[in-house]
Amino acid sequence: MGEINIQRVTIGDIYSLQILGTKTFYESFSADNTEDNISKYLEEVFSISKLTDEINNVNSEFYFATFDNKRIGYLKLNFGQSQTELGEDNALEIERIYVLKACHGKKVGQLLLDKAIHIARQKGLDYVWLGVWEENPRAIHFYKKNGFVEFDKHIFKLGNDKQTDIMMKLKLKDVRV
Repeated sequence: MGEINIQRVTIGDIYSLQILGTKTFYESFSADNTEDNISKYLEEVFSISKLTDEINNVNSEFYFATFDNKRIGYLKLNFGQSQTELGEDNALEIERIYVLKACHGKKVGQLLLDKAIHIARQKGLDYVWLGVWEENPRAIHFYKKNGFVEFDKHIFKLGNDKQTDIMMKLKLKDVRV
């Protein structure tokens, strides 16, 4: 694979974000969940009005991973009170890292994670945290390999299904980039 670029998502990218977001989520979780719960979740989370609010929120940022001018993955970050939990000013939440299934194993997720860590360090934050579904061993392994440790659990609602997410965090070193 050639060079993968990471670029900030703008309001002009909203439809591309909606398409990529729904496709990657569906690819990742449709086999393990009911069609009804997946559809309900996708309608709520990837509506144009919700995405517009999130893109316009100064405490949230989206980034695309692109290859050959094709968007193959994305990242959503939250700061301060925009975090889904904790809301601590010294932390950055990675709310989403998703990559098209065809691009799994090509280091796209690693590049997006590295981007998040770089941003957290630039902002002088103490740690990066996220929630990952307890039934997603591939993602859990990926985060552990990158130094994340479990610190709590929370409930993630997918349609009518209450699922358990493992909350993981990475304490950033005193070295600032």
